Amino acid sequence: MLHRCELELIWLDMTINFKKSCCMRIGPRCDTACANVCSTTRHVLPWVTELRYLGVFIIRSRNFKCSLDAAKRSFYRAANAILGKVGRIASEDVTLQLLSSKCIPLLLYGLESFPLSSLQLASLDSIPSTDSL
Repeated sequence: MLHRCELELIWLDMTINFKKSCCMRIGPRCDTACANVCSTTRHVLPWVTELRYLGVFIIRSRNFKCSLDAAKRSFYRAANAILGKVGRIASEDVTLQLLSSKCIPLLLYGLESFPLSSLQLASLDSIPSTDSL
C-alpha cells in the first residue's frame, strides 16, 4: 500500500518525508511484532509506541487512545510563566482572564478529536501532586 501511495505522489510531483514518517499498530494485536515497512527508495519506517499528529499524541493501544501528558505540561508551563510574571500585582480577574485565554487552549487543543475516558476526564479536573511534576 505504501508503494502505491508513493507512485501516486510521484505522479502529483510530491514525496513522502521519511524523517517524519513512522508506523504504529492500534487494535487487539497492537503488541505483536511487525515486519519492517520499506519504501521503494529503501527507507525503512520505524515502529513506534507513540506519535504526534497535528499536536495530538496518539499512543499504541488496543483502542484508539491519546496521551494528555504533553498538553498538561504545556498548560502548567504557561500558567507558571503567567503567575511568575504577574504574581500578586494583577487582580484576580486579570489573572483568571490571562489563564483562560492563554493556558486553557493549550490544555483543550485537540480534545474533540478523540473520546476521553472517565479517568482522563478526571485527570483534567484535578491538580497533580508535586511528586508527579
